Amino acid sequence: MLNTRAVDALITSLQDSLQAEIGLAFYDLETGQEFTRNARTMMHAASTMKVPVMIELFRQADAGTLSLDDSIRIRNRFASIVDGSFYSLTADVDSDSALYDKIGESLPVRELIRRMIVRSSNLATNILIDMAGAESVMKTMRSLGADTIQVRRGVEDLKAYRKGWNNRTNAYDMMVIMRAIAEGTAASPEACAAMIDILSQQEFRHKIPAGLPDSVRVANKTGSITAIDHDAAIVFPPGRKPYVLVVLTKGIADHGRAQQAIEEISRQVYQGLLAGGTER
Repeated sequence: MLNTRAVDALITSLQDSLQAEIGLAFYDLETGQEFTRNARTMMHAASTMKVPVMIELFRQADAGTLSLDDSIRIRNRFASIVDGSFYSLTADVDSDSALYDKIGESLPVRELIRRMIVRSSNLATNILIDMAGAESVMKTMRSLGADTIQVRRGVEDLKAYRKGWNNRTNAYDMMVIMRAIAEGTAASPEACAAMIDILSQQEFRHKIPAGLPDSVRVANKTGSITAIDHDAAIVFPPGRKPYVLVVLTKGIADHGRAQQAIEEISRQVYQGLLAGGTER
């Protein structure tokens, strides 16, 4: 069992020193232990919203309404949810700028999902959320028990952003979502295994994975915008079932310091859990 006292003390210290909000949700599939801190505090979801989009696409593939091997044309023209006016993304603010070289070409849905998660491609995300349907994504999240997360739109819809129509989540809902993947209930067991494989290929390893030994498998998705840094992960310690850890941060202007804070929390959770302490 995780001794939660040390984790709680670390979060308090980090919040005080950084003048930040930190939300944490932990669930251990080995013991059933759950621990939360500020887990219902809503924040901008940033790129963590890409996990619900992935789940919905795999569920539609399970239902036979689409094939992940179908090809889809790469485009850079999207409609704002405010008024339907069109906008485009720019490669220089996208972590997967190489996808812009393929505009006009076609790629399999499966490859776009991989790039959306592994490279956090904004262009792939906008294409895929149009395909999945934001309303369908939300219906699926509610069916999984994620009761407050809001997946409303694609990335860089500035008209919607100015109106406050944003994708939002809290640590608890992200924990519910990642737990459903880990337990094989977010979609079919085969689909969940495929999603874990994609998440395990994540190229951004500077938050939760950075606090763990290199040998530990981690399936995670990060998110980051101005003064926002998140990570949601399934961690696979050797010789036991995995645990889910979600850390959301708000109000830390220095991304490097926010990343370090999440790394510190991840390390404390891992070491505290593997030490076999008693919960207090």
